[in-house]
Amino acid sequence: MRHKRYDCDFGCPVEACVEVVGGKWKGVILFHLLGGTKRFNELQRLMPAVTQRMLTRQLRELEADQIVARKVYPEVPPKVEYSLTEFGKTLAPVLKTLQGWGVKYLEQITQIRKERA
Repeated sequence: MRHKRYDCDFGCPVEACVEVVGGKWKGVILFHLLGGTKRFNELQRLMPAVTQRMLTRQLRELEADQIVARKVYPEVPPKVEYSLTEFGKTLAPVLKTLQGWGVKYLEQITQIRKERA
């Protein structure tokens, strides 16, 4: 469904946001990039459960959406760095709010599970 106010294929602004940053790994990638520029292998070490293929795919999608910038250095072996674009940096308050909510959720769910045991 096209949104009447915006010239896009998303139903509403929240849907557009979720389309760009949603999924299992994009939010985590973006959160790690809040701390500054990272190389591919750094991101892989920070997220050991993500496959190389999936990390590459998610980074490419974020780059295509102009949320993440990719810089390739002409070296052997090639050096590639990822960072948030200026527009990507505007996600910082959202990501930090999600982090805060996640902390509260983990505390709550831990307490609930203790009470059940």
